[in-house]
Amino acid sequence: MDKSKQQIIKPGLYIVSTPIGNMEDITFRAINILKKSDIILCEDTRRSAKLLQHFKIKNKLFPYHKFNEKKSLTKIIESIKDNKIISLISDAGTPTISDPGKILINKCIEENLTINTIPGPSAVTSAISVSGFSDKYFFYGFLSKKENELQNLLKKFSNFEHSIVFFIPSSKINFYILQFKKYFSDRKIMIAKEMTKIHEEYIREKIENIKDFKTNIKGELTVVISEKMKQKNIKQEINESVKIEIKKMLKKYSHKDVVEFISKKENLPKKLIYNYSLKLKI
Repeated sequence: MDKSKQQIIKPGLYIVSTPIGNMEDITFRAINILKKSDIILCEDTRRSAKLLQHFKIKNKLFPYHKFNEKKSLTKIIESIKDNKIISLISDAGTPTISDPGKILINKCIEENLTINTIPGPSAVTSAISVSGFSDKYFFYGFLSKKENELQNLLKKFSNFEHSIVFFIPSSKINFYILQFKKYFSDRKIMIAKEMTKIHEEYIREKIENIKDFKTNIKGELTVVISEKMKQKNIKQEINESVKIEIKKMLKKYSHKDVVEFISKKENLPKKLIYNYSLKLKI
């Protein structure tokens, strides 16, 4: 690279994106900024130390998390005013996205201090890019663990037309799947697990058909709910000829198979066929 075109790193706050799994996903610019930082703010010094060791960066790490971000704010702001280069990184991905940092950024804005973004890996955009769902999406982050709060929130989202992205602790995935089935039964789901890592996996299914996880899985999951499916002028009545066909089929095939077959063939709601079939059996 032509050295004359390299970015001049001025004092200020740098929001630096780091890998969400695979170390090779970090950018050259991010490494350069971290190497020239006077202080690197991080959520967990143990996790961030591994990243720095991998790239032979020996700069000072300073813990910055939700429990101390207000307490350490004055010291950080003073350092920036003292012409220091301060970087903020999270455990993985782009800082301040469901991670600490907004208090610091807003204080820098208030004090008219320089803020720079160093773009890079993001679990949100990575998951959306491979979902196959609409790229018009809403990112929410971590959902409430309280059932009443969660149900009120999902009820509001149930009429939202675009894709929705959530972060979910793997230990709670079955709890949330149950809730998704109540409010998004007509949509699809993609669960991104271990993105960019050796055991990377994407689980895709209709929400109504997805099953609980039987074994424990580790880490945080990125879950994408598809856009709201538009109904294709679905008929709301069963005509006489179709009723006769249903009666004949029920003598040979299971209730479930008849509902599936007639629904696709005649463009009828499954529930309508199911209820009619039940009446025939009474």
